[in-house]
Amino acid sequence: MDLSVRSEPVSIFKIVLTLFLLLGPCFLLTKISRVEAADYYRGKTVRIVVGFAPGGGFDTYSRTIARHLGRHIPGSPNLVVSNLPGAGSVIAANQLYHRTPPDGLTIGNILGSLALSQLLSAPGIEFDARRFVWLGVPAKQDGACVLASASGITDVVKWQSSGTPVVKFASTGVGSLDYIMAKALQSVAGLPLQIVAGYKGTADARLAIESGEVAGGCWQWQPIKATWKNALDSGQVKVMLQFGSRSHSDLAHVPLARSLAKSDDGRMLLKIAAENPNLVTTAYALPPGSQGEHVAILRRAFSQTLQDRGFLEDAKKSSLEINPLTGEETEVLIGEIFNIHRDLVAQLRSLVQR
Repeated sequence: MDLSVRSEPVSIFKIVLTLFLLLGPCFLLTKISRVEAADYYRGKTVRIVVGFAPGGGFDTYSRTIARHLGRHIPGSPNLVVSNLPGAGSVIAANQLYHRTPPDGLTIGNILGSLALSQLLSAPGIEFDARRFVWLGVPAKQDGACVLASASGITDVVKWQSSGTPVVKFASTGVGSLDYIMAKALQSVAGLPLQIVAGYKGTADARLAIESGEVAGGCWQWQPIKATWKNALDSGQVKVMLQFGSRSHSDLAHVPLARSLAKSDDGRMLLKIAAENPNLVTTAYALPPGSQGEHVAILRRAFSQTLQDRGFLEDAKKSSLEINPLTGEETEVLIGEIFNIHRDLVAQLRSLVQR
């Protein structure tokens, strides 16, 4: 008796039918959700609220993004940009957190580094940065410290062994990111420096360095490169250190600040005080409680816009660097700022308040 199992050929029709029964509902739901999204956004206006005055870097990024973002949102809504400056975007962040409906129609453009201000219990902070829904960052920033050649210090080794008791660093104010970067560097690397706070902005600080009133300061490399090109090319100022886990392509021969740290705690302090906050500087967010479908739509549209050829050409005309982070990546970096041992938080607070 033949006990062998005979296999019958499976028809293409049966395969197609099986796949349709399994996957058809998924395709149908996706199509329905896209239609619903288009119906929701069609004819509406999405507003980007910039936490800084018109004409600055944040405003330029937002207005360039607004010219292209609508094409990538189902229903092609209108985009408008408004400005709510004050307290380094704290006013805009507070409004986004407390007084903005989570309806997917308002996007905040604020300093992502406000998460560090929250960690340090800075005055005026009325939000929890971990509850914002982050859409992403158009351009990661890299912290860097510069010194004038007139200081006589040509490299970090000479700085560490310098007979000069104090190297004066300019800062826009106690608690600002440039102040915190310098303080962290002073603590971790033991470099002789004194912070002179109170300059109205980086332009004033730059003039103070060029006049010899102070020797240097710590800011983001991207604006340093844009505004100090002649001084850098002539050797009037030099980048001495950079913050980050790896070197920026422009600064391949500049030492990393973390290389001067003598412990894991020191490296973590630099990560929280300088590396992560710089990366998320130009952040975009939705208010807490934003609905999942709105979040998914706007995160996808934001990422697609930053890869859009028309947007990239537009950004190039405005000399905007595009080196983006997704919403998920931004969320992780901001979360890491709070994932720090309380002893290090106390140490960082002490540095800033000292």
